[in-house]
Amino acid sequence: MITVDITIDAPLDKVWSAFNNPDDIVKWNQASPDWHCPKAENNLQIGGILKSTMAAKDGSFQFEFEAKYDEIIPNQFIRYYLADGRKVEINFNEENNSTTIIEKFDPENQNSEEMQREGWQAILNSFKHYVETKNK
Repeated sequence: MITVDITIDAPLDKVWSAFNNPDDIVKWNQASPDWHCPKAENNLQIGGILKSTMAAKDGSFQFEFEAKYDEIIPNQFIRYYLADGRKVEINFNEENNSTTIIEKFDPENQNSEEMQREGWQAILNSFKHYVETKNK
């Protein structure tokens, strides 16, 4: 599994909400400024589906992300399986009014593990920026 993590200067309830609310997901779910997330749906329950579209702003490329939830412990842990069967585990840990997110995911076979790690980390970096600057 590949692991990425980030610590966000925000309380756990704010982080959990922004991470799972589709209205927030479309604002942070991109790896670089030339990409965006035009749509997202999230049914956060066991057997529920998470869907999002990540697209190049110039319209040159887009891909669909879809996963099915297998385990959810509110404000602590999420496990889901991607449409291709790969597993993703996400831990949320709060300490001193900051929240650390640790994501572990099975690699895919098309891109190097380093490229995958960098992409997932870039999305977490975008999430951190969004949460820390939201409502400021």
